[in-house]
Order: sequence, then C-alpha cells, then structure tokens
Amino acid sequence: MTSIGSPNDSSFVSRLETANGYGEVWEIVKDTVQHFMNRRRDKMMLFLDDLPLQLGAYHPIGTNNIVLNRALVQIVEASIEKKQVVNALIYNLLLHEYLHALGEYSEQDVRNMVYRVAKKCFGEKNVVTTIAKKSPWVLLRGIPVGAINTQKRAMEIVKNFEDTREYVV
Repeated sequence: MTSIGSPNDSSFVSRLETANGYGEVWEIVKDTVQHFMNRRRDKMMLFLDDLPLQLGAYHPIGTNNIVLNRALVQIVEASIEKKQVVNALIYNLLLHEYLHALGEYSEQDVRNMVYRVAKKCFGEKNVVTTIAKKSPWVLLRGIPVGAINTQKRAMEIVKNFEDTREYVV
C-alpha cells in the first residue's frame, strides 16, 4: 500500500466531527482512502434500507451502489446522541463497503484495511479507530437489539450523496 501525507491528518478528524449528512462523510471516506492507499472511485450511489441488525451495509458486486442499514443507524442515533460517534459509525460502514467497491473482496482483509486506514488517518485513540478495531456493534452494547422491532420501509436513495449525473444506468 502506498501512503502519502502525514501519519495523522487532523483535518480528517475535524471534518468528520463537523460533517453533516451522508455526502460529507462519504467525501471523507474517499479522501482517507486516497490518502492511505492512493486509490479512488467516484460515481457511487447510497441507498438506505432496513436490513437485519447484524448487517451494517453491503455493496452489490458489479454495481456502483452501497446499501446502508437505516435501522441500525437510527438505533445508534437514538441511543448515543453524539454526532461524532454517529458519524464515526457511518464512516466505518461506508469505508468497509467502499473498499469492496474498489475490488477488495476478502472480509478479513477489508476489516484489517478499515482499521489501518482509521488508525493512520484519525489516530489510535479516536472513536473511528475504536469502532474499526472492535466492530460497529460495540455501539450496541447494552441495547436489547433482540427486543427491537423495526418495520420494513421502502428502500430510499440518498439524494446529493455524490454527483452521478454522468453515470448511465
């Protein structure tokens, strides 16, 4: 892997802490991968769907789509209430699927890459790195997720996630 720039870029930390919405978090995901791996893929689309809580997100191979578990994000938003932690969760889930979209298919390799990118770009003690090291489900500790009944809603596309005007479906 090629890494460029300084070991810890505090701009990534401040950008993620103040990010508003999926599109801003997504730009940080792409920039950190560019910073760490010197790789980039544009023209991705994000969909929100109510998935089983054991699944954070997925990338259908051969598409430009990422599907994020809306119910999981909403549960964390309701129980944590710290924007920094919610953004860190979303960052980790999107980063994981972005690495799949870049052609990394081994789950174990991708988990390791997520941790290495987070550590390099945010530092060992940042919540982003903690989530990457322990897994996003560490945020659900103490929440009786088995008792949560989420109703299935229609999948929705996140508008203004990324400029896809030139993408042909």
